[in-house]
Formats: sequence, C-alpha cells, structure tokens
Amino acid sequence: MAIDGNWKVVMQSPMGARDATAEFASAGGALSGAFGGAAGAVPLSGSVDGNKVNWAATVNGPMGQMELKFDGTVDGDALSGTVAFGAFGSGSFTGTRA
Repeated sequence: MAIDGNWKVVMQSPMGARDATAEFASAGGALSGAFGGAAGAVPLSGSVDGNKVNWAATVNGPMGQMELKFDGTVDGDALSGTVAFGAFGSGSFTGTRA
C-alpha cells in the first residue's frame, strides 16, 4: 500500500510544532505500526482505504496519557491531514516518507 514504510511527521499542536516518526504496515484495510516522539514509540492502529488513512496512538506526556487521532491522505511520499489532541483541541499534520 501507499502508506507502508517509515515517515517523519510534524504536528501543528495548540502548543506549537511537534516532530514525530511513524512506521506503518497495512494488511487489507487494517493499519498497524508504531508512532514515536520525544517520549518514545507506542503502538498505533487504524485503517486505510485507498489513499485515505486514519490511526490512533496513546502517548505519554507531561499531563499524562493522551490519545492522538489522525485522519489524513497519502499522496506519493507526502501525508497530510488533521490530528485531534483529546481535550487539548486539534491541529494539522504533514508527513514525508523517510
């Protein structure tokens, strides 16, 4: 699938830009892998339908655990969309294949 592989992700959060990495593997319509940032990598799960993807990952931060929910589109080696930060609002994200 178009999403499979390693990606560099930049999230535009209410507190500014946050860098992360993602490793994706698709099987049928299921998406799995790992999502990482300054606090380390955690599992992710989601779905893929053509070039549309969504996934969620629960990360640990200074204010405890937070589930990040991503909804995006893959276009070749580019990824973009929106991310929800739980009670902290939402923002956009972009990604490039690493």
